[in-house]
Amino acid sequence: MRVFTASLATETNTFAPMPTGLAAFREGGCYPAGSHPDHLTLFSGPLWAARQQAAGRGWTVVEGLVAFAQPGGVTTRMAWETLRDQLLADLRAALPVDIVLLGLHGAMVADGCDDCEGELLRAVRAIVGPGVTVGAELDPHHHLSEAMQRHADVLVSFKEYPHTDVLERAHELVDLCADAAAGRIRPTIGVADCRMISIVHTTREPARGFVDRLQALEGRDGVLSISVTHGFPWGDVADMGTKVFVYTDGDAARAQALAQRLADELVAMRDALQPPQPGIDDAIAQALAAPAHPVVIADGADNPGGGAAGDSTFILRRLVERGVEGAALGPLWDPQAVRIAFEAGVGARLPLRIGGKTSPLSGDPLDADCSVLALQPAMVMSGLAGTPVALGDCALVRTSGVQVVLISRRNQAMGTDLFTQLGCDLAAQRLVVVKSSQHFHASFSKVAAQVIYAAAPGAVTADLRSLPYRKVMRPKWPL
Repeated sequence: MRVFTASLATETNTFAPMPTGLAAFREGGCYPAGSHPDHLTLFSGPLWAARQQAAGRGWTVVEGLVAFAQPGGVTTRMAWETLRDQLLADLRAALPVDIVLLGLHGAMVADGCDDCEGELLRAVRAIVGPGVTVGAELDPHHHLSEAMQRHADVLVSFKEYPHTDVLERAHELVDLCADAAAGRIRPTIGVADCRMISIVHTTREPARGFVDRLQALEGRDGVLSISVTHGFPWGDVADMGTKVFVYTDGDAARAQALAQRLADELVAMRDALQPPQPGIDDAIAQALAAPAHPVVIADGADNPGGGAAGDSTFILRRLVERGVEGAALGPLWDPQAVRIAFEAGVGARLPLRIGGKTSPLSGDPLDADCSVLALQPAMVMSGLAGTPVALGDCALVRTSGVQVVLISRRNQAMGTDLFTQLGCDLAAQRLVVVKSSQHFHASFSKVAAQVIYAAAPGAVTADLRSLPYRKVMRPKWPL
Protein backbone atom coordinates (compact mmCIF):
# COMPACT_ATOMS: atom_id res chain seq x y z
CA MET A 1 0.00 0.00 0.00
CA ARG A 2 0.97 3.60 -0.57
CA VAL A 3 0.48 5.87 2.47
CA PHE A 4 0.60 9.67 2.63
CA THR A 5 1.11 11.39 5.98
CA ALA A 6 1.33 15.05 7.00
CA SER A 7 0.46 17.42 9.86
CA LEU A 8 -0.96 20.90 10.29
CA ALA A 9 -1.82 21.90 13.83
CA THR A 10 -2.32 24.73 16.25
CA GLU A 11 -4.81 25.46 19.03
CA THR A 12 -6.56 28.81 18.61
CA ASN A 13 -7.61 30.98 21.53
CA THR A 14 -10.03 33.39 19.89
CA PHE A 15 -9.81 35.67 22.94
CA ALA A 16 -5.99 35.89 22.92
CA PRO A 17 -4.36 39.11 21.72
CA MET A 18 -1.57 37.74 19.50
CA PRO A 19 -2.33 36.48 15.97
CA THR A 20 -0.73 33.21 14.86
CA GLY A 21 1.22 33.78 11.65
CA LEU A 22 3.79 31.96 9.55
CA ALA A 23 6.57 32.98 11.93
CA ALA A 24 4.77 31.15 14.75
CA PHE A 25 4.70 27.96 12.67
CA ARG A 26 8.36 28.33 11.74
CA GLU A 27 9.23 28.73 15.42
CA GLY A 28 6.98 25.89 16.57
CA GLY A 29 8.21 23.51 13.90
CA CYS A 30 7.59 23.73 10.15
CA TYR A 31 9.14 20.93 8.12
CA PRO A 32 8.64 20.77 4.34
CA ALA A 33 7.83 17.43 2.73
CA GLY A 34 10.42 14.78 3.53
CA SER A 35 12.36 16.87 6.05
CA HIS A 36 10.79 15.87 9.38
CA PRO A 37 13.53 15.22 11.97
CA ASP A 38 14.45 11.81 13.31
CA HIS A 39 12.37 12.08 16.47
CA LEU A 40 8.70 12.34 17.40
CA THR A 41 7.18 15.80 17.53
CA LEU A 42 3.87 16.52 19.25
CA PHE A 43 1.61 16.42 16.18
CA SER A 44 3.62 14.08 13.97
CA GLY A 45 2.39 10.93 15.72
CA PRO A 46 0.79 9.44 12.58
CA LEU A 47 3.95 10.07 10.56
CA TRP A 48 6.14 8.52 13.22
CA ALA A 49 3.86 5.50 13.65
CA ALA A 50 3.72 5.01 9.87
CA ARG A 51 7.51 5.08 9.73
CA GLN A 52 7.70 2.43 12.45
CA GLN A 53 5.14 0.16 10.80
CA ALA A 54 6.06 0.64 7.14
CA ALA A 55 8.65 -2.11 6.77
CA GLY A 56 6.54 -4.73 8.54
CA ARG A 57 3.50 -3.93 6.40
CA GLY A 58 5.38 -3.50 3.14
CA TRP A 59 4.16 0.09 2.80
CA THR A 60 5.59 2.96 0.83
CA VAL A 61 5.23 6.03 3.03
CA VAL A 62 5.27 9.49 1.47
CA GLU A 63 5.80 12.28 4.02
CA GLY A 64 4.30 15.70 3.38
CA LEU A 65 4.41 18.97 5.28
CA VAL A 66 4.55 18.89 9.09
CA ALA A 67 3.72 22.26 10.69
CA PHE A 68 2.86 23.17 14.28
CA ALA A 69 2.51 26.53 16.00
CA GLN A 70 2.40 27.23 19.72
CA PRO A 71 -1.23 27.98 20.64
CA GLY A 72 -2.13 31.63 20.21
CA GLY A 73 -4.72 33.97 18.78
CA VAL A 74 -6.56 33.58 15.49
CA THR A 75 -4.39 32.16 12.70
CA THR A 76 -3.79 34.65 9.93
CA ARG A 77 -5.42 34.03 6.57
CA MET A 78 -2.01 34.00 4.90
CA ALA A 79 -0.60 31.36 7.28
CA TRP A 80 -3.67 29.12 7.00
CA GLU A 81 -3.98 29.29 3.22
CA THR A 82 -0.23 28.98 2.60
CA LEU A 83 0.22 25.89 4.79
CA ARG A 84 -3.08 24.30 3.71
CA ASP A 85 -2.18 24.69 0.06
CA GLN A 86 1.31 23.29 0.61
CA LEU A 87 -0.02 20.20 2.37
CA LEU A 88 -2.58 19.61 -0.39
CA ALA A 89 0.08 20.09 -3.07
CA ASP A 90 2.21 17.46 -1.31
CA LEU A 91 -0.78 15.11 -1.34
CA ARG A 92 -1.40 15.64 -5.07
CA ALA A 93 2.27 14.94 -5.77
CA ALA A 94 2.04 11.67 -3.83
CA LEU A 95 -0.95 10.26 -5.75
CA PRO A 96 -2.10 7.58 -6.07
CA VAL A 97 -2.40 6.65 -2.39
CA ASP A 98 -4.39 4.05 -0.45
CA ILE A 99 -4.31 5.73 2.99
CA VAL A 100 -3.97 9.32 4.21
CA LEU A 101 -2.82 9.81 7.82
CA LEU A 102 -2.96 13.33 9.27
CA GLY A 103 -1.73 14.83 12.52
CA LEU A 104 -4.20 17.61 13.40
CA HIS A 105 -5.17 19.50 16.52
CA GLY A 106 -8.85 20.08 15.90
CA ALA A 107 -9.16 23.59 17.35
CA MET A 108 -7.47 25.65 14.65
CA VAL A 109 -9.40 28.83 13.77
CA ALA A 110 -8.22 31.14 11.00
CA ASP A 111 -9.30 34.51 9.73
CA GLY A 112 -12.24 33.55 7.53
CA CYS A 113 -12.41 29.88 8.59
CA ASP A 114 -13.80 28.66 11.93
CA ASP A 115 -13.30 24.96 11.12
CA CYS A 116 -9.85 24.59 9.60
CA GLU A 117 -9.64 20.84 10.19
CA GLY A 118 -13.06 20.22 8.65
CA GLU A 119 -12.11 22.31 5.63
CA LEU A 120 -8.74 20.53 5.29
CA LEU A 121 -10.35 17.08 5.49
CA ARG A 122 -12.96 18.15 2.94
CA ALA A 123 -10.20 19.21 0.55
CA VAL A 124 -8.26 15.98 1.13
CA ARG A 125 -11.36 13.91 0.40
CA ALA A 126 -12.01 15.86 -2.78
CA ILE A 127 -8.48 15.04 -3.98
CA VAL A 128 -8.33 11.34 -3.09
CA GLY A 129 -11.99 10.38 -3.65
CA PRO A 130 -14.25 8.05 -1.66
CA GLY A 131 -12.18 4.88 -2.05
CA VAL A 132 -9.15 6.05 -0.04
CA THR A 133 -9.05 5.66 3.75
CA VAL A 134 -8.53 9.01 5.50
CA GLY A 135 -7.64 9.13 9.19
CA ALA A 136 -6.52 11.82 11.62
CA GLU A 137 -5.14 11.99 15.15
CA LEU A 138 -6.56 14.82 17.26
CA ASP A 139 -5.79 16.64 20.49
CA PRO A 140 -8.78 16.11 22.86
CA HIS A 141 -9.17 19.90 23.15
CA HIS A 142 -10.68 20.00 19.68
CA HIS A 143 -14.00 21.14 18.25
CA LEU A 144 -15.64 18.07 16.70
CA SER A 145 -17.45 19.36 13.62
CA GLU A 146 -19.81 17.56 11.27
CA ALA A 147 -17.35 18.16 8.42
CA MET A 148 -14.56 16.41 10.33
CA GLN A 149 -16.81 13.40 10.92
CA ARG A 150 -18.07 13.26 7.34
CA HIS A 151 -14.76 13.53 5.49
CA ALA A 152 -12.61 11.25 7.70
CA ASP A 153 -13.02 7.50 7.97
CA VAL A 154 -11.35 7.40 11.40
CA LEU A 155 -10.60 10.06 14.01
CA VAL A 156 -8.63 9.14 17.12
CA SER A 157 -8.01 11.57 19.98
CA PHE A 158 -5.34 11.46 22.67
CA LYS A 159 -6.94 9.97 25.78
CA GLU A 160 -4.53 11.34 28.37
CA TYR A 161 -4.28 14.87 29.74
CA PRO A 162 -1.35 15.58 30.02
CA HIS A 163 -0.98 14.18 26.48
CA THR A 164 1.47 11.38 27.24
CA ASP A 165 -0.09 8.91 24.79
CA VAL A 166 0.59 10.66 21.47
CA LEU A 167 2.43 7.71 19.94
CA GLU A 168 0.07 5.06 21.33
CA ARG A 169 -2.95 6.78 19.80
CA ALA A 170 -1.06 7.25 16.54
CA HIS A 171 -0.44 3.50 16.31
CA GLU A 172 -4.13 2.95 17.08
CA LEU A 173 -5.03 5.23 14.17
CA VAL A 174 -2.61 3.51 11.81
CA ASP A 175 -3.92 0.05 12.74
CA LEU A 176 -7.56 1.05 12.26
CA CYS A 177 -6.87 2.74 8.93
CA ALA A 178 -4.88 -0.25 7.71
CA ASP A 179 -7.73 -2.61 8.60
CA ALA A 180 -10.28 -0.29 6.99
CA ALA A 181 -8.25 0.03 3.79
CA ALA A 182 -7.93 -3.77 3.60
CA GLY A 183 -11.68 -4.22 4.07
CA ARG A 184 -11.35 -6.04 7.40
CA ILE A 185 -13.44 -3.44 9.26
CA ARG A 186 -15.99 -0.77 8.40
CA PRO A 187 -15.60 2.06 10.94
CA THR A 188 -18.97 3.63 11.78
CA ILE A 189 -19.21 6.65 14.05
CA GLY A 190 -21.65 7.61 16.78
CA VAL A 191 -21.41 11.04 18.45
CA ALA A 192 -23.08 12.32 21.63
CA ASP A 193 -23.00 15.97 22.65
CA CYS A 194 -22.68 16.50 26.41
CA ARG A 195 -23.83 20.13 26.04
CA MET A 196 -21.21 21.21 28.50
CA ILE A 197 -17.64 22.51 28.67
CA SER A 198 -15.29 20.41 30.78
CA ILE A 199 -11.54 19.90 30.86
CA VAL A 200 -10.89 16.29 31.86
CA HIS A 201 -7.77 15.83 34.01
CA THR A 202 -6.90 12.16 33.63
CA THR A 203 -4.42 12.40 36.52
CA ARG A 204 -7.24 12.41 39.08
CA GLU A 205 -10.57 10.74 39.75
CA PRO A 206 -13.22 10.47 38.47
CA ALA A 207 -11.66 11.07 35.04
CA ARG A 208 -8.92 8.48 35.57
CA GLY A 209 -11.40 5.67 36.12
CA PHE A 210 -13.61 6.88 33.26
CA VAL A 211 -10.78 6.75 30.72
CA ASP A 212 -9.71 3.34 31.98
CA ARG A 213 -13.26 2.07 31.38
CA LEU A 214 -13.24 3.46 27.85
CA GLN A 215 -10.08 1.58 27.02
CA ALA A 216 -11.49 -1.63 28.49
CA LEU A 217 -14.45 -1.37 26.09
CA GLU A 218 -12.30 -1.04 22.98
CA GLY A 219 -11.67 -4.19 20.99
CA ARG A 220 -14.76 -5.95 22.37
CA ASP A 221 -18.22 -6.52 20.89
CA GLY A 222 -17.39 -4.66 17.70
CA VAL A 223 -16.19 -1.47 19.45
CA LEU A 224 -13.16 -0.20 17.58
CA SER A 225 -12.28 3.11 19.26
CA ILE A 226 -13.67 5.57 21.81
CA SER A 227 -12.56 9.18 22.16
CA VAL A 228 -13.58 12.07 24.39
CA THR A 229 -13.72 15.56 22.96
CA HIS A 230 -12.94 17.77 25.94
CA GLY A 231 -13.41 20.79 23.71
CA PHE A 232 -11.34 23.97 23.90
CA PRO A 233 -13.30 26.51 25.95
CA TRP A 234 -11.26 29.49 24.74
CA GLY A 235 -12.24 28.96 21.11
CA ASP A 236 -15.49 30.75 20.34
CA VAL A 237 -16.88 28.61 17.51
CA ALA A 238 -20.23 26.92 17.05
CA ASP A 239 -18.93 23.37 17.67
CA MET A 240 -17.04 24.10 20.89
CA GLY A 241 -17.92 21.76 23.75
CA THR A 242 -17.53 18.31 25.28
CA LYS A 243 -18.58 15.28 23.24
CA VAL A 244 -17.99 11.53 23.08
CA PHE A 245 -17.49 9.69 19.81
CA VAL A 246 -17.39 5.97 19.26
CA TYR A 247 -16.45 3.85 16.25
CA THR A 248 -17.91 0.39 15.85
CA ASP A 249 -17.47 -2.13 13.07
CA GLY A 250 -20.46 -1.29 10.89
CA ASP A 251 -23.01 -0.97 13.72
CA ALA A 252 -24.22 2.63 13.73
CA ALA A 253 -26.94 2.04 16.33
CA ARG A 254 -24.48 0.48 18.77
CA ALA A 255 -21.97 3.29 18.21
CA GLN A 256 -24.59 5.95 18.93
CA ALA A 257 -26.04 4.18 21.96
CA LEU A 258 -22.62 3.66 23.56
CA ALA A 259 -21.57 7.25 22.85
CA GLN A 260 -24.73 8.53 24.51
CA ARG A 261 -24.32 6.30 27.56
CA LEU A 262 -20.75 7.45 28.08
CA ALA A 263 -21.73 11.09 27.52
CA ASP A 264 -24.41 10.75 30.19
CA GLU A 265 -21.75 9.44 32.59
CA LEU A 266 -19.56 12.46 31.89
CA VAL A 267 -22.43 14.86 32.47
CA ALA A 268 -23.22 13.20 35.79
CA MET A 269 -19.64 13.72 37.02
CA ARG A 270 -19.15 17.22 35.59
CA ASP A 271 -18.83 19.02 38.93
CA ALA A 272 -16.30 16.51 40.21
CA LEU A 273 -14.16 16.89 37.06
CA GLN A 274 -13.21 20.45 37.99
CA PRO A 275 -10.34 20.78 40.51
CA PRO A 276 -10.63 23.43 43.25
CA GLN A 277 -9.24 26.77 42.09
CA PRO A 278 -8.47 29.22 44.91
CA GLY A 279 -7.54 32.82 44.16
CA ILE A 280 -3.93 33.94 44.05
CA ASP A 281 -3.54 34.88 47.72
CA ASP A 282 -5.40 31.81 48.95
CA ALA A 283 -3.26 29.57 46.72
CA ILE A 284 -0.06 31.12 48.09
CA ALA A 285 -1.32 30.82 51.67
CA GLN A 286 -2.24 27.16 51.17
CA ALA A 287 1.17 26.43 49.68
CA LEU A 288 3.03 28.12 52.52
CA ALA A 289 0.92 26.31 55.14
CA ALA A 290 1.38 22.88 53.57
CA PRO A 291 3.15 20.33 55.77
CA ALA A 292 5.51 19.26 52.98
CA HIS A 293 7.22 21.08 50.14
CA PRO A 294 7.59 22.00 47.36
CA VAL A 295 3.99 22.81 46.51
CA VAL A 296 3.36 23.41 42.81
CA ILE A 297 0.92 26.19 41.89
CA ALA A 298 -0.42 26.06 38.33
CA ASP A 299 -1.04 29.42 36.69
CA GLY A 300 -3.30 28.03 33.98
CA ALA A 301 -4.75 31.42 33.08
CA ASP A 302 -1.37 32.43 31.62
CA ASN A 303 -0.69 29.08 29.93
CA PRO A 304 1.02 29.53 26.54
CA GLY A 305 -0.31 26.07 25.70
CA GLY A 306 -3.79 27.61 25.73
CA GLY A 307 -2.86 30.69 23.74
CA ALA A 308 -1.84 33.04 26.57
CA ALA A 309 1.28 35.16 26.28
CA GLY A 310 3.04 33.57 29.23
CA ASP A 311 4.25 36.93 30.55
CA SER A 312 1.68 37.80 33.21
CA THR A 313 2.89 39.18 36.52
CA PHE A 314 -0.15 38.74 38.75
CA ILE A 315 1.20 35.85 40.85
CA LEU A 316 4.83 37.01 40.71
CA ARG A 317 3.86 40.44 41.99
CA ARG A 318 2.00 38.98 44.99
CA LEU A 319 4.94 36.71 45.86
CA VAL A 320 7.26 39.75 45.91
CA GLU A 321 4.79 41.98 47.74
CA ARG A 322 4.22 39.34 50.40
CA GLY A 323 7.95 38.82 50.85
CA VAL A 324 7.74 35.09 50.15
CA GLU A 325 11.09 33.34 50.44
CA GLY A 326 11.96 30.06 48.75
CA ALA A 327 9.80 30.39 45.64
CA ALA A 328 10.44 29.73 41.96
CA LEU A 329 8.35 30.73 38.95
CA GLY A 330 8.55 29.90 35.28
CA PRO A 331 8.65 30.04 32.44
CA LEU A 332 7.99 33.75 31.97
CA TRP A 333 8.24 34.84 28.34
CA ASP A 334 10.30 38.03 28.09
CA PRO A 335 12.90 38.09 25.29
CA GLN A 336 13.86 41.67 26.13
CA ALA A 337 14.65 40.86 29.76
CA VAL A 338 16.55 37.75 28.67
CA ARG A 339 18.72 39.81 26.35
CA ILE A 340 19.50 42.30 29.09
CA ALA A 341 20.40 39.47 31.47
CA PHE A 342 22.76 37.97 28.87
CA GLU A 343 24.38 41.35 28.34
CA ALA A 344 24.83 41.80 32.09
CA GLY A 345 26.20 38.30 32.67
CA VAL A 346 26.02 35.79 35.51
CA GLY A 347 26.52 37.42 38.90
CA ALA A 348 25.31 40.83 37.79
CA ARG A 349 22.82 42.76 39.87
CA LEU A 350 20.65 45.25 38.02
CA PRO A 351 17.17 46.77 37.82
CA LEU A 352 15.04 44.75 35.44
CA ARG A 353 11.52 45.26 34.08
CA ILE A 354 9.92 41.80 33.93
CA GLY A 355 6.79 40.64 32.09
CA GLY A 356 3.53 42.47 31.56
CA LYS A 357 4.42 43.46 28.01
CA THR A 358 1.81 41.88 25.74
CA SER A 359 -1.62 43.17 26.78
CA PRO A 360 -3.74 44.10 29.82
CA LEU A 361 -4.26 40.35 30.30
CA SER A 362 -0.57 40.21 31.25
CA GLY A 363 -0.84 42.74 34.06
CA ASP A 364 1.65 45.56 34.62
CA PRO A 365 5.40 45.00 34.26
CA LEU A 366 7.23 44.24 37.49
CA ASP A 367 10.15 46.58 38.12
CA ALA A 368 12.60 44.83 40.42
CA ASP A 369 16.24 44.66 41.48
CA CYS A 370 17.44 41.32 40.12
CA SER A 371 20.48 39.11 40.40
CA VAL A 372 21.40 37.04 37.35
CA LEU A 373 21.94 33.50 38.65
CA ALA A 374 22.37 31.50 35.44
CA LEU A 375 22.22 31.78 31.65
CA GLN A 376 21.61 29.05 29.10
CA PRO A 377 21.62 29.74 25.37
CA ALA A 378 19.24 27.75 23.14
CA MET A 379 17.85 25.70 26.02
CA VAL A 380 15.66 22.68 25.29
CA MET A 381 13.13 21.34 27.80
CA SER A 382 11.80 17.78 27.89
CA GLY A 383 8.19 17.68 26.68
CA LEU A 384 5.28 15.28 26.42
CA ALA A 385 5.84 11.75 25.15
CA GLY A 386 9.58 12.42 24.94
CA THR A 387 9.25 15.33 22.52
CA PRO A 388 11.86 18.12 22.93
CA VAL A 389 10.63 21.69 23.49
CA ALA A 390 12.81 24.65 22.48
CA LEU A 391 12.81 27.60 24.89
CA GLY A 392 15.43 29.77 23.20
CA ASP A 393 17.92 31.68 25.32
CA CYS A 394 16.97 31.44 29.00
CA ALA A 395 17.96 33.27 32.17
CA LEU A 396 17.42 32.50 35.84
CA VAL A 397 17.13 35.68 37.89
CA ARG A 398 16.28 36.30 41.53
CA THR A 399 14.24 39.15 42.92
CA SER A 400 13.58 39.21 46.66
CA GLY A 401 13.06 35.54 47.57
CA VAL A 402 11.79 34.44 44.15
CA GLN A 403 13.78 32.78 41.38
CA VAL A 404 12.29 33.41 37.94
CA VAL A 405 13.03 31.51 34.72
CA LEU A 406 12.89 33.96 31.81
CA ILE A 407 12.60 32.51 28.30
CA SER A 408 12.89 33.99 24.82
CA ARG A 409 10.75 31.43 22.97
CA ARG A 410 7.16 31.26 24.26
CA ASN A 411 6.23 27.89 25.76
CA GLN A 412 4.53 26.42 28.81
CA ALA A 413 6.09 24.48 31.68
CA MET A 414 6.39 20.78 30.88
CA GLY A 415 9.60 19.27 32.22
CA THR A 416 11.21 19.99 35.58
CA ASP A 417 14.44 20.52 33.67
CA LEU A 418 12.99 23.93 32.83
CA PHE A 419 14.35 24.86 36.28
CA THR A 420 17.08 22.32 36.97
CA GLN A 421 19.11 23.05 33.81
CA LEU A 422 19.59 26.55 35.20
CA GLY A 423 20.60 25.30 38.64
CA CYS A 424 17.31 25.94 40.43
CA ASP A 425 16.90 23.22 43.06
CA LEU A 426 13.17 22.48 43.20
CA ALA A 427 13.47 20.39 46.35
CA ALA A 428 14.76 23.47 48.18
CA GLN A 429 11.73 25.59 47.26
CA ARG A 430 8.63 26.06 49.38
CA LEU A 431 6.50 26.67 46.30
CA VAL A 432 6.95 26.52 42.54
CA VAL A 433 4.65 28.43 40.19
CA VAL A 434 4.34 26.96 36.69
CA LYS A 435 2.72 28.64 33.72
CA SER A 436 0.72 25.66 32.50
CA SER A 437 -2.79 24.28 32.89
CA GLN A 438 -2.04 20.55 33.16
CA HIS A 439 0.82 19.40 30.94
CA PHE A 440 3.27 20.21 33.74
CA HIS A 441 1.72 17.44 35.81
CA ALA A 442 3.43 14.54 34.04
CA SER A 443 6.85 15.72 35.25
CA PHE A 444 6.25 18.04 38.21
CA SER A 445 3.98 15.61 40.07
CA LYS A 446 7.09 13.51 40.67
CA VAL A 447 8.62 16.24 42.84
CA ALA A 448 5.52 18.06 44.16
CA ALA A 449 4.21 17.42 47.65
CA GLN A 450 0.92 18.97 46.50
CA VAL A 451 -0.51 20.61 43.37
CA ILE A 452 -2.78 23.68 43.53
CA TYR A 453 -4.61 25.08 40.50
CA ALA A 454 -4.83 28.84 41.05
CA ALA A 455 -7.54 31.11 39.67
CA ALA A 456 -5.77 34.13 38.19
CA PRO A 457 -6.52 36.66 35.46
CA GLY A 458 -5.40 35.87 31.94
CA ALA A 459 -6.28 34.84 28.40
CA VAL A 460 -7.00 31.27 29.57
CA THR A 461 -9.15 32.25 32.52
CA ALA A 462 -11.15 29.50 34.20
CA ASP A 463 -14.04 31.94 34.67
CA LEU A 464 -15.79 31.05 31.41
CA ARG A 465 -18.79 33.21 32.23
CA SER A 466 -16.55 36.26 31.90
CA LEU A 467 -15.72 35.53 28.25
CA PRO A 468 -17.72 37.31 25.51
CA TYR A 469 -18.86 34.25 23.54
CA ARG A 470 -20.78 35.07 20.34
CA LYS A 471 -20.74 31.86 18.28
CA VAL A 472 -20.88 28.89 20.67
CA MET A 473 -24.13 26.90 20.49
CA ARG A 474 -26.21 27.11 23.66
CA PRO A 475 -27.43 25.91 26.08
CA LYS A 476 -24.02 24.74 27.28
CA TRP A 477 -23.13 24.28 30.94
CA PRO A 478 -21.77 26.29 32.75
CA LEU A 479 -22.61 29.24 30.47
